[in-house]
Amino acid sequence: MAPLKIETGHQDVVHDVAMDYYGKRLATASSDATIRIVGVSGTSHQHLATLTGHTGPVWQVSWAHPKFGPSLLASCSYDGRVIIWKEGAKPDEWSQVLVFAEHKSSVNSIAWAPHELGLCLACGSSDGNISIFTARPDGGWDTARIDQAHPVGVTSVSWAPAMAAGALIGSGSKPPTCLILFRNLPLVGATTL
Repeated sequence: MAPLKIETGHQDVVHDVAMDYYGKRLATASSDATIRIVGVSGTSHQHLATLTGHTGPVWQVSWAHPKFGPSLLASCSYDGRVIIWKEGAKPDEWSQVLVFAEHKSSVNSIAWAPHELGLCLACGSSDGNISIFTARPDGGWDTARIDQAHPVGVTSVSWAPAMAAGALIGSGSKPPTCLILFRNLPLVGATTL
């Protein structure tokens, strides 16, 4: 199969791309402070939506597992915010479901936990902290924070998919160090936003 070249329409550097669970949509994150959603089918593609809400470069995007209802997409940015977006009735209708502004500086990395742990998002920031947001069955969110996980900033976060009972979070920073944390999170039933 030949590669498919997609012109995103971004006005600046693209920092991240993420395919949805089914491989039908691509989300892109750019320094132009926007996120683009592109529908992909075979050898064709179509621009579906442009998401605006960040005030600085968007570093990363990540799709939640589809068991949590309509399409959910998380984004993180230099502006220090994490936004969770929800698709509406039409592919071009997206809304900001939640905006987390817990960090004092750039949020560099986000990662959804394995779906067995519930709707849970880890975020790593240049302020050195890791935040973990977990959806509650009542629609609210609990926030846990690991202060100064890396004193000079967190550049990446990741979950171990096979660790169902106690989630394993790995994170990276500069200078090159790696931190592995064991965190016992209560298993939360599937929450639909």
